[in-house]
Amino acid sequence: MERPWLKFYEPGVPASIPYPDIPLHQNLADAARDYPQSPATIFFDAVLTYQQLDALADRFAAGLQQMGVKKGDRVAIYLPNCPQFIIAYYGTLRAGGIVVPCNPLYVARELEHQLNDSGSETIVALSKLYPVVKAIRDRTPLKRVIVTSIKEYFPPILRFMFTLLKEKKEGHAVDISKDPNTIWFQDFLRTAPAKPQPVPVTPQDTACLLYTGGTTGVPKAAELSHRNLVANAIQCAVWCSGRRGQEKFLAALPLFHSYGMTTCMNAGIYMASPVILLPQFKLKDVLEAINKHQPTIFPGVPTMYVAINNYPDIKEYNLRSIRACISGAAGLPVEVQQKFQELTGGRLVEGYGLSEASPVTHGNPVFGDCRIGTIGIPFPDTDAKIVDLETGTRELPPGEAGELIIKGPQVMKGYWNRPDETALVLREGWLYTGDIARRDADGYFQIVDRKKDMIIAGGFNIYPRDVEEVLYQHPKIKEAVVAGVPDEYLGEVVKAYVVLKEGETATEQEIIEFCRQNLAKYKVPRIVEFRKDLPKTMVGKILRRVLVEEERAKMAKAKQQ
Repeated sequence: MERPWLKFYEPGVPASIPYPDIPLHQNLADAARDYPQSPATIFFDAVLTYQQLDALADRFAAGLQQMGVKKGDRVAIYLPNCPQFIIAYYGTLRAGGIVVPCNPLYVARELEHQLNDSGSETIVALSKLYPVVKAIRDRTPLKRVIVTSIKEYFPPILRFMFTLLKEKKEGHAVDISKDPNTIWFQDFLRTAPAKPQPVPVTPQDTACLLYTGGTTGVPKAAELSHRNLVANAIQCAVWCSGRRGQEKFLAALPLFHSYGMTTCMNAGIYMASPVILLPQFKLKDVLEAINKHQPTIFPGVPTMYVAINNYPDIKEYNLRSIRACISGAAGLPVEVQQKFQELTGGRLVEGYGLSEASPVTHGNPVFGDCRIGTIGIPFPDTDAKIVDLETGTRELPPGEAGELIIKGPQVMKGYWNRPDETALVLREGWLYTGDIARRDADGYFQIVDRKKDMIIAGGFNIYPRDVEEVLYQHPKIKEAVVAGVPDEYLGEVVKAYVVLKEGETATEQEIIEFCRQNLAKYKVPRIVEFRKDLPKTMVGKILRRVLVEEERAKMAKAKQQ
């Protein structure tokens, strides 16, 4: 296969990488062996060393085995970013189990579906979220519940203040004493043997069930092997020219999501780096963490970089430690990239991935030829091509838009217990992404949009990203997203949802006129709605689907009146 992109690889980035035949948890053992006293996690200034984290993962694994967890059993993790997440994740893998990360924002119905679909018999839950688990427990396969408080790995003073001022008030204090087979995290570790029984785990064994498709339908689990996750962690490290034992990762992305799991946690541990954990993206906490702990690598999404760029007192914080950032989950507007690079002196480039590929498949060269508006070029050992939308078998020439398909060591085994769905997206080793893209003659790829998000107005195909790129160029606009809304004459028209920068005012006509000067007539939004904020996933990805559903509900209501 022709790979024109290889000539744009930076020095030190090989076309192919010799991946070690190891399970993912071996990376933690290797880091603990080589850098025992180096920080592994930093959580509100409290540090766990690699030696400590490795010992805690061992103990967690031994505790699971003592409870009866066997190879292949699923263990759900229902936690925000905190040391307990990493202990439970790597401990589960060491016991031979399969990790099922759960979104801490899930309500009872969503969690119930995931536990039943995965067959999880064990869950590690935050104390504040325990009432959700308790409410659905009888309708799921759950046999064992391990409950942890967010404060357990806080520094002593913060833990004391939290206990005094927040624990009860914010719902973190729960009584589990009368609940069968329910134990506190620290009691679980205390009563566990120091070392687990060795379990033979091969690179082909399943490591993680990552639920995806929640924004388009019923979530299904991408079945990721140890090999998939080891390969992608190494690919990310190599792509960022990562120096083992010398980087620091800022984990503001949630670890339950494939993007944070790989680019912050697994790549960080592979590189024996400190992982600076933030339970959620709170701008002030993020800026203080950067200022104090000086991370070098900060994977994120455009909304995070937009928030930092627009912070009024940004000059009070030293952001100059940041060396490399890969932005994913949505298009990175050029203005956002340029301003962030000016603030930090680091490089911010756009990449691309999806849960089914562990997730990262493409990136712009971090210190090389970065082409704004593209997702860059395929990672080492990763092939990608554009095929026609009708059959999915005919490769299209450079410049033509079609479906992006991918092949590489990071591509999932399939969807858990869903052979029909697997057959639709995995064909002859290729992963069909559902994204419409094009590539240029040099092998740089550009996402045009999701198949499902394409707007068809009067017979014209309109890709939301084309319009959003222009909206982000408007000096008053902070965030923007466009969607197709039903129209009796044209079928659909473009509607823009806009959040203005603080203190700015604008009219609908002003925004439409700006678009008219920069877009073909058929792409210009017909309607502009100003909002204080936009609906987002926990990762910070704007939920276009929610806006479309709101629009449909409004129209249905109007028809009834």
